Amino acid sequence: MISSVEPKAIETAQIVAQEINKPSYIVEGLHEHDRTGAAFLSKEQFEAQIHDFFKQPDHLVMGLETASQACERFSNRLTALEKQYSNKSIAVVSHGTVITLFVAKMTGLEPFSFWRKLDLPSFVVFSLPQLKLITTVATVYKG
Repeated sequence: MISSVEPKAIETAQIVAQEINKPSYIVEGLHEHDRTGAAFLSKEQFEAQIHDFFKQPDHLVMGLETASQACERFSNRLTALEKQYSNKSIAVVSHGTVITLFVAKMTGLEPFSFWRKLDLPSFVVFSLPQLKLITTVATVYKG
């Protein structure tokens, strides 16, 4: 279990790791799109900015990273983890926007509609080393 440095990811990774009796690790570079300095917006305004963020990946729409920069950072870290843990199954706990950027890059799926389907928590499964999308579980319910 590998998580981003953000508290909600760390907590999720620790809970899952404990349930499956595996260690969890915190790794730089898996964090959400850097939205430092972005204004607090209504849900509708935020979704409009996210839409623009995905549609204009090379433009700085909000925060300190473009979509392209965030995707490159996240993808590079995943590639490094795949090499570090070759021949092992890994689980990465990260965040919806960067996961969406990666999924769109690997599959060609339209990112905004994919992002809107994700709930908390949700997950995607890729095969290694092919990085083929196996499944997406948009909503995980406790029950």
